[in-house]
Amino acid sequence: MSKAAASEVDRTLALDIVRVTEAAAVAAAEWRGRGDEVAADIAAATAMYRALAAMPIEATVVVGEGEADETPLLYIGETVGAGGKGPRVDLAVDAVEGLTLCAKALPNALSVLVLAEHGTLLKVPPIYMDKIAIGPSFPEGLVDLDASPADNLAALAGAKGVPVREVTVCILDRPRHAKLIEQVKAAGASLRLIADGDIAGVIHVTEPIETGIDMYMGIGGAPEGVLAAAALACIGGQMQGRLVAVNDQQRARARAASFFDLSRKYAIPDMIRGDLSFAATGITDGSLLKGVHFTKEAIATHTVVMRASTHTVRWMNTEHPAIGKFD
Repeated sequence: MSKAAASEVDRTLALDIVRVTEAAAVAAAEWRGRGDEVAADIAAATAMYRALAAMPIEATVVVGEGEADETPLLYIGETVGAGGKGPRVDLAVDAVEGLTLCAKALPNALSVLVLAEHGTLLKVPPIYMDKIAIGPSFPEGLVDLDASPADNLAALAGAKGVPVREVTVCILDRPRHAKLIEQVKAAGASLRLIADGDIAGVIHVTEPIETGIDMYMGIGGAPEGVLAAAALACIGGQMQGRLVAVNDQQRARARAASFFDLSRKYAIPDMIRGDLSFAATGITDGSLLKGVHFTKEAIATHTVVMRASTHTVRWMNTEHPAIGKFD
């Protein structure tokens, strides 16, 4: 895409992508705290699909809700948008980032969308990714997936000019991370264990004063890794990811997507190779975003929208009429 075309995409579609995540977040929030992850996901994906269908774009979902045989909407490879003379773009979507968080009304459930130049997002299969991330303003290569947790923590603490005990690491609370958690404890750092939502977990490292999180470590979804890398491409920070296949099915998915070397590390420039816009709307109240709030008169949403090429970050508080068509 030319610079002129990229500028046109940003100018005409900035509010449209916000409307997409707002619509999905509101739909998911209707199911917030009801204990039904499937219903929340379907509602949000349907709302996101409908909002995308109205946009003047020809878009391919490259990071989506799953493969074509797993989900009826927003599957990898699906084409969405109104088409016509609109630009050709790629999408990375997560209608509900943190399904368990939404179902249990816990903090930091989000609806997330990335709109990128065609052919610029890493098309990862729906398997796992080992990740490490820190915020901006540190020397490049300060931390590394191949280094031990103790060495990475010491490097970050040294760069911050603080003892390791003043560094906090965010990790998904999963049995697979038992050894990692013990290593972080042994190194003397603090832990912030989260039940779900590793996109938000990664983004938290960019604002450690606000969130209290300095580093993200551990294995989560590979699609979520690309979405998190897109956010860091907009607001700064470092991240490395490595694909992880835990069974024969995932290994087959990796091969089908032409990922034959699972030892390879991917930095942000390997996952994000062009300009993009990133939008996230809160479903539940969290450290980054307020959740959807309903009153008799209005529906309130809180969204962040960012762009990689300009490092522009906009925070949007919006009130929508409670009665009538959501817009």
